[in-house]
Amino acid sequence: MCLRRKALLAVSAAAVMVVGLGTNADAGDRAIAPEADVAHHGHVSLASGRLGVSLVTGNHGPSSLANVTVRLSFSVPLVDAQVLPAGCLRGDERLVLCATGPLRAAGSGHRVALDLRTVGTPEEVVVRIGTQWNGGATDRNPDNNEHRVLVPATGDPYMF
Repeated sequence: MCLRRKALLAVSAAAVMVVGLGTNADAGDRAIAPEADVAHHGHVSLASGRLGVSLVTGNHGPSSLANVTVRLSFSVPLVDAQVLPAGCLRGDERLVLCATGPLRAAGSGHRVALDLRTVGTPEEVVVRIGTQWNGGATDRNPDNNEHRVLVPATGDPYMF
């Protein structure tokens, strides 16, 4: 019993030391995430089972980003065999992911244009646009990079 207690105390002391080191370590020893303000803006249209998406991903700064991945998810499945622009790939039947390439701080954005076909001819589609990955940057204004758009099959562009 005494041996178990000593072992438990030793493990507890080691855990306290590790936790203590994590909170008291010099800030220079830890990497600080860059801060950037990723923003996605554009429009979506739907007509006769064709879904058009045009978006610009920008970075309002203050740090530049090596790459951002934008996530486009759809409330209806997409036709399997579709040609996507360079830098884009299918995540699943309702998901497309597109890389932007480098984004300068406060620089002009990267444009993505998609011409997609849905399975069938839905009367409406809900499209969710958001940042999948931003290189670990802190974004204090996520409202301009997460959107949900209801797109009726009118052929009209619906802005986000």
